Amino acid sequence: MAHAVAGRYAKALVDLVARPSSSVSPTEAAAQLTSFARVLADSPELENVLLSPAVSGSRKRAVIGRLASDLSISKLISNFLFVLVDHRRVAELNAIRDAFDALMDERMGVTRVRVASAWKLNDRQRQGLRDRLSALTGSTARLEFAVDPELLGGAMARIGSTIYDGSVRGQLEALRRRLSAE
Repeated sequence: MAHAVAGRYAKALVDLVARPSSSVSPTEAAAQLTSFARVLADSPELENVLLSPAVSGSRKRAVIGRLASDLSISKLISNFLFVLVDHRRVAELNAIRDAFDALMDERMGVTRVRVASAWKLNDRQRQGLRDRLSALTGSTARLEFAVDPELLGGAMARIGSTIYDGSVRGQLEALRRRLSAE
């Protein structure tokens, strides 16, 4: 349910910032949402004020207006945050931001790839993987890296529901399956 709600708000924001007449670029919108979410996460008191049903909507709007001014947040994003307050969706801000990023990537032809490796990859290895995966997908690849020592060596990439397993663990499991089938 929350995922669907976040998707609707994110799509509305994508539609606004993707307009040629928009005063805010998609990159700026994402950065402004992130900076606001970071301030919210760093201040439990502020989060409590914005999430509390006991605090009036006008008070919450005043707090957001002040924060938006302090953080140099655009009018468009401020208004979007006001809508979240009015509809009691401030708690969904991180999910909305994530959905916004995913929708913008989709609109710009960027493929999201999750890469797990047995150890931290250096910049050259990361760029090599990025280049290979971009060639494989035929689009720009945005990689999210994680370390998983259980892979034993190599790496595993997930693109949507497809997994490319180049890990030692994956090769050992495949070998075990072949040997047990014989």
